[in-house]
Amino acid sequence: MAKPTTPRPSRAKAKAQSPASADHNRPRPETPSDYKATKEELLEFYRQMVLIRRFEEKAGQLYGLGLIGGFCHLYIGQEAVAVGIQSALQPGKDSVITGYRDHGHMLAYGIDPNVIMAELTGREAGISRGKGGSMHMFSVEHKFFGGHGIVGAQVSLGAGLGFAHKYNGDGGVCVAYFGDGAANQGQVYESFNMAELWKLPIIFVIENNQYAMGTSVNRSSAEDQLYRRGESFRIPGIQVNGMDVLAVRGATEEALKWVQGGNGPILLEMKTYRYRGHSMSDPAKYRSREEVQAMRDKSDPIEGVKKYLADAGVSEDELKKIDQDIRKVVSEAADFAETSPEPDMAELYTDVLVEQY
Repeated sequence: MAKPTTPRPSRAKAKAQSPASADHNRPRPETPSDYKATKEELLEFYRQMVLIRRFEEKAGQLYGLGLIGGFCHLYIGQEAVAVGIQSALQPGKDSVITGYRDHGHMLAYGIDPNVIMAELTGREAGISRGKGGSMHMFSVEHKFFGGHGIVGAQVSLGAGLGFAHKYNGDGGVCVAYFGDGAANQGQVYESFNMAELWKLPIIFVIENNQYAMGTSVNRSSAEDQLYRRGESFRIPGIQVNGMDVLAVRGATEEALKWVQGGNGPILLEMKTYRYRGHSMSDPAKYRSREEVQAMRDKSDPIEGVKKYLADAGVSEDELKKIDQDIRKVVSEAADFAETSPEPDMAELYTDVLVEQY
């Protein structure tokens, strides 16, 4: 089995890298540096990342109890990516679209944990009225456009969202997330081509968690430095330590400057790692327990923020209080989901067609 590439140490600087074949006469984004967060911002990053971690752990428990059906893909280990990127966005203005591993992105965009958990359990109170489940959540109000089960399909839709932002002149930017496996899909490159031709305000984010389902990236991708994938379309790429929320936020700031400056799309490759299997039904036998434990020990995104907080003078007791509060929020979300009624049978006929017939 090929050895997977590993993210850089958590305090490593993110570097804007360009392949030797790139045209260096073209303008390129600045090399990003780690975001200089205030103590309050660090605490909020910590709170959001712990919320995602605890929420996903609870979702895993409910799945084991049979309260969540279908597929369920957990975001444990990747929390710094969604939190770092979306903390730089403007909710209600900038749009977000992702694949089926979507719970963390919704929480990072401030969506109520109660309605997310209710959706996971297929209840009427869920954000998609219980019909979307884990993989197909949606919120027009928050400009969160899914939650998509077809690998790579969200990238083309994201290009459409970027086109809408430009057409409407609303100043918004679309962030389209996809994984290292989806990076090999054809529609991704069609979308790259159109996005660059039309200079669309879109940030393409590859969440490279090292495994496309059960295949390591260097066994499935001829070019495993995925930040280079946009170069043939003149889309610059930046490779980022996706296990460090400050590196992620810093790279996002540079990406936003690039896109909002009218330069067209940019690609961010987030080198990250998932601790659980591809989905709850995946025993993850394609990698060793030692590999996973080594990532937890050396590069855990939450532990990384705790070190920054300690440097900022935040005590362990303060962090324990945040953790206790988050556990209560997640427990209440689970109770809300378990006690909410299932959708009425009439819901089978809604949201199928735009108009009523």
